[in-house]
Amino acid sequence: MASATPATPAKNINFLTAIPQFPENPKTLILQQCKNVRDLNQIHAHLIKTRLLFNPSVAENLLESAALIVPNAMDYAASIFNEIDRPDTSAYNVMIRGFTMNQSPLEAVLLYRDMIEHSVPLDEFTFPSVLKACSRLGAVDQGEQIHAQVLKRGIRLTGFVGNTLIHMYANCGKIKIARKVFDGLTERNIMAWNSMFAGYSKGGHWEQIVKLFMRMRESGVGFDEVTLISVLTACGRLADLELGKWIADYIEINGMQKNATLITCLVDMYAKCGCLDVARRLFDRMGPKDVVAWSAMISGYTQARECKEALNLFHEMQAANVEPNEITLVSVLSSCAVLGALETGKWVHFFIKKRGLKLTVSLGTALVDFYAKCGSIVSAIDVFMKMPVQNVYSWTVLIQGLASNGQGKRALEFFNMMQDKKVPPNDVTFIAVLSACSHVGLVDEARCLFASMSRDFDIEPRMEHYGCMVDILGRAGLIEEAYQLIQNMPIKPNAVIWRTLLASCRVHKNVELGEESLKHLVKLEPMHSGDYILLSNLYASVGRLEDAMTVRSRMKRRGIRKTPGCSLIEVDGVVHEFLSEDDAHTHSKEIYRATEDMLGEIKSAGYVPNTAEARFDAEEEDKEVSVSHHSEKLAIAFALIRTLPGTAIRITKNLRVCLDCHNATKMISKVFNREIIVRDRNRFHHFRDGQCSCNDYW
Repeated sequence: MASATPATPAKNINFLTAIPQFPENPKTLILQQCKNVRDLNQIHAHLIKTRLLFNPSVAENLLESAALIVPNAMDYAASIFNEIDRPDTSAYNVMIRGFTMNQSPLEAVLLYRDMIEHSVPLDEFTFPSVLKACSRLGAVDQGEQIHAQVLKRGIRLTGFVGNTLIHMYANCGKIKIARKVFDGLTERNIMAWNSMFAGYSKGGHWEQIVKLFMRMRESGVGFDEVTLISVLTACGRLADLELGKWIADYIEINGMQKNATLITCLVDMYAKCGCLDVARRLFDRMGPKDVVAWSAMISGYTQARECKEALNLFHEMQAANVEPNEITLVSVLSSCAVLGALETGKWVHFFIKKRGLKLTVSLGTALVDFYAKCGSIVSAIDVFMKMPVQNVYSWTVLIQGLASNGQGKRALEFFNMMQDKKVPPNDVTFIAVLSACSHVGLVDEARCLFASMSRDFDIEPRMEHYGCMVDILGRAGLIEEAYQLIQNMPIKPNAVIWRTLLASCRVHKNVELGEESLKHLVKLEPMHSGDYILLSNLYASVGRLEDAMTVRSRMKRRGIRKTPGCSLIEVDGVVHEFLSEDDAHTHSKEIYRATEDMLGEIKSAGYVPNTAEARFDAEEEDKEVSVSHHSEKLAIAFALIRTLPGTAIRITKNLRVCLDCHNATKMISKVFNREIIVRDRNRFHHFRDGQCSCNDYW
């Protein structure tokens, strides 16, 4: 605490010479004249000199100025308070409020205890500030004791006391008690409603916010911008577009469009409800945009998987000299992960290091996920090991990343480390670790893990876990066992389960169960082209070409079209998109010439095109051309002419890599001496020197 004795004012200061005598209301003078601690010091000295400080009202006014008005004067206020012989309730209230306002909640609570110990009467002005202090400390036990004091003294739970009680309980995670206090209020002002909304928002109780807002509208209570921000946030989380539009109309009718925070919430709501065009129009009409507005729009694009748009907007944000925050960076990293945009993501990582940003769980996990999905698993592990705190999501992302990158055994090692660190796995962790077993053929280990879920961790297997087990058994050639597992599932198998079995039948040429799988798939998802193609390829692999053509003709009659292959590649920080047999790219002529040259080189080395992967409606002479122009081949050819020799090529594809592209990419990696990383719908393929990390299980 500062010294209790004020310094003597300097002789030439005009501050007090302009006030030869204090007026009858010295409080007015003090409030008007004090701008900083120096001014306060001079007035304090003058009050001592004129003996006005012995006037309780004057002393209280001086204390109030120091504690509540003059910035950074809390130590000075404490020195004044300590000089008071017997501080009364008002003096204690001023100090408790001052400590709370000045981010010293612990001191506020301690002073409240001192007040009780010295039997100083408590009043309705004592409780709001000390309850706020408890809220900031998360001291719910102390808050409950204060609540008991409120009830003991018969103080009505109205106004500030009721509002701060609601806020304290809600902020401390006691949302049910907060609601009980709220429902018990005889009068509810807008602050009480907003306190309840804030509590529900903090706990993610979005449905309760909407229900409470409906009740608020029915009760005829007016609402303000704070209310609407909470409700709009809930609308976005619940995709409640109807209520969101109602609020948008209310904002327009009541002329509230100038509130930037409110408009940002509207942008966020529309984006989360999938109305990206509406969100973007609102965003573009905004004046100067802060980081929150930019983040809302970028996040909206990322969540809608419009990842190229997200990165384009991020580049606009950089051009506008708006510095990103953690939310922006997490969204950008997520988009980079989807697109395989390694260079852009690396720039984000560099920015984090340069700015000295804390590697929070969210940011660190996003970085791990990004590097893993770009095939840079060493960097993913490095970031993970440097994270100060890792939670179950961080561990799960790394385990899944290792599994996808073909490092199943190492994924299991990290799963064991996770348990050694006493981090309990969740259901998603088991999906990741079962995927790891699948990629490296650890059938027995998978069986043990699957059994341990419910036995050791009280986690009931979901559809995804059964899907993993079907995949594991199918990859190992245990098709009959996989089929029996499906038959014995306690839940009805979905299309993914049967599709997984069909894919295994395709690999292991089990026609009977392949046909059985398609029967179920046709009932569940009759227009899914990939299922027909899998069975057609299965027939072709066993020489039943007429049956293969029959399946393809069936597709054509039903108007079922194969999903076009799409490959993404980042070159010089720009993400390029290629579609199979597409000429939309700006440099398409150059790319097709490069593709023909590339294929000519690998044909000389022994590559023979597999026309079974061509479009079924292509003429025989066009089938080789069709497979030659698959999207990943175009992307690889583009990379060969636009990157330096020896540079790794990274591609992200929306579909499974076909057999022909798999074989061609192996040959390209050898002939052109390139490392090629392809992330398809199912897994990573690391091609190097004519080999693939998947051991040819595509």
